[in-house]
Parts: sequence; C-alpha cells; structure tokens
Amino acid sequence: MPKRKIYLDYAATTPVDPRVFRAMLPYFNKKFGNTMSLHSFGQEARQALEESRERVSELIGAKPEEVIFTSSATESNNLALKGIAFANRKRGNHIIISSIEHPCIMESARWLKKQGFKITRLPVDKYGFVSPENVKKAIKKETILVSVIHASNEIGTIQPIKEIGKICKKKGAYFHTDAVQSFGKIPINVNTMNIDLLSASSHKMYGPKGAACLYIRKGTRIEPILHGGGQETGLRSSTVNVPAIVGFAQACKIAKKGMNKEAKRQIGLRDKLIKGVLSKIPGAHLNGRPKNRLPNNANFWFEGVEGESIVIQLDLSGIAASTGSACSSVNLEPSHVLMAIGLKHEQAHGSLRLTLGRWTRESEINYLLAVLPGIVDNLRKISGNIGDEDKSSSSSALS
Repeated sequence: MPKRKIYLDYAATTPVDPRVFRAMLPYFNKKFGNTMSLHSFGQEARQALEESRERVSELIGAKPEEVIFTSSATESNNLALKGIAFANRKRGNHIIISSIEHPCIMESARWLKKQGFKITRLPVDKYGFVSPENVKKAIKKETILVSVIHASNEIGTIQPIKEIGKICKKKGAYFHTDAVQSFGKIPINVNTMNIDLLSASSHKMYGPKGAACLYIRKGTRIEPILHGGGQETGLRSSTVNVPAIVGFAQACKIAKKGMNKEAKRQIGLRDKLIKGVLSKIPGAHLNGRPKNRLPNNANFWFEGVEGESIVIQLDLSGIAASTGSACSSVNLEPSHVLMAIGLKHEQAHGSLRLTLGRWTRESEINYLLAVLPGIVDNLRKISGNIGDEDKSSSSSALS
C-alpha cells in the first residue's frame, strides 16, 4: 500500500464532515421516532425533519414547503422527469434535455420515450456549453419540460441556467435542473434563476449517503412515482430517513456559511492543477470551459494513453482519481459527455477527472504534479505512443 493517500475524486462522493456526523448521532438511538407517529418520539423527529427542510430551502432561496426529501439524486431526477411527464401529458408530450446530462436523466428520458413521449437532446459546443438560443428554438407548443444540468459532473462546465429558465418561463414549459454537483459549491437562487424543479444530493456536499431533495415550485403539476403512506405531502411515500436528512441539513448550513471563501480557495488550487498539467505533459488537453467551470473540477484527455490506466497508476501512487462519472465507471463505452463535446473514441478513453474538496491541500496538488507526468510518459512508452522525444505536440492552455 502507498504511504500517502490523497483523495481527488470529490465529484464521486465526499467524506462526511465531522460536524455533520455529530449532528446526526442523536437521531440514531435517542431521537429515533417515526415522523408520522403522534407521540412525543414521533413529534421530536417531525420537528427535526421540518427544521432540516428549512435549512435546505434557505440554501437555494426556496420556501420550506417547496422542498421534499428523497433517497438519492437519481430518485429526485426520476421523479422530476416522470412526475412532470405524466401529470402534464394532456397538455403536451415533448421533453427537452441536454446531451450531457447525468445517466439517470438520460435513462429516464429514454424510458419516457418508450411510453410515447417525444425527447429532444440539445447539442453542446466543444466546451460542453448549452446555448440558450438552441433551447429557444427547440421549445414547441407541446413542450412540457426542459431539463438542463447546472454544472457537468464530468467536465465541470457551468450552464446559463438563468437565461434558459427565463426562456422556459416565457414559453410556458417547466424548467428542471440537476444541481447535484453545484449545490453548496456555487450560489443558487431558484427565483432569480427561474428554476421550477431542482435536484440535489447530500453525499456530494459532505453529508451522508441516503439523503437528497427535489425542489418543486409551488403550483407545479407533478405526479408521485412512489405510492404508500403519504409522506412528503404525498409525493414521496416512505418512512423518512431522519438521521440522514438532519446530516444533509447540517451540510447545507456549513456550506452556506463558508461557500464563497471555500470556492475561492479551490479555484486557486484548480487553476494551479490545470496550468501544471498542461505545461508539464505534452499532448494534454483540458475538457470543459477554462474558467466558467466548477471551482473543484479539472478534466483532461491525454494523447496516446488510456485514462483507466492512469487512474490505476495514480492509485498505486496513493492518489484517488477517476476517468469520468463514478455512476457509470464500470461501463467500457466512452463517456457520452466527452463524445458530445466532439472527442473521438480514443480521445474520450484518454480522459482523467480530478476533483478537489474541503480537505484538499496545495501540497497534495504539488505531489500530483510531481507524479502524473512520469505516469503518462511511462504508459506511452509501454503502448508505443507519444514519449519524451515528442515535445512538439501542443497542449490546450488556459484562455
């Protein structure tokens, strides 16, 4: 085992913040009541649930009653697409998504297509950017929902959500955004950004796994996809996971207080990482926008080497990284996000995603920059591709 262990895969999941863990503890064995029970144990849990709802809603400028809790972002996204689709089917059957959505959006849309809905997938430019003008052109009279990810989980590009939301509002279509990667990292206000539905997840922001939410603007027509005891205003029946939700809320409280300072710190480390990789490694290219990207995201593709091999070698050196979305890392097909921005199969297979977090330090970035060039060079020599002798290959630089 390597002596050093450095975690640079925060986009996949985050460790639970110790402050979050402490807030959760009483709800496992002391305040353990069922929120639907009338006795004091149940009401104590109910109070914690509603206080948590308020904390989560505050982070995005929503009303507490507009936030429902789910078990995961995948569930939230499924509820958003399927719930809107079936509740509004008489009004229209057309749904628009971008071509770089998370797999749970892509698969939900594919399933809805089998149920008779028409799906439009919007193209993106070479940076993974969705043009508001393309959204405007794609919306038809039958369009009931537009879903565009706020910031790419793979390449970090931040979308013009406010402009897209404004177009949807004017055209009379609901607007949903998957904000899983941006939630708690950059400011979000559902009102000024014209968002009708928003998905977020606890474990991407130093809370526990098993808790997520869906913001649903008051007055939105939506059907539940889970039926049962009527929890969460009937939109998400199931016994409420109070400890996880309390942890989620505490994570939101921490994020709200320190978001701007932490984002600034991570941007400094991110830019040092990007500059270092592009300057030290011939044939290295940045995926996504150079500046308008998540504070913690750096995604590259390397000529003449496979990303999976880089990840394995980095792990042997004590560094955890990924080739793309952790949710589909077992899939041998190239990333649909990288293909959508115009990369060829071999280029997409040469990708590496490095994502920073609350406990990433500059010394860890320095170590990565000391280790990675040698790993890429050795892998190229093994495969017979680009080596030290080829310094003429141009690397994509920050602009």
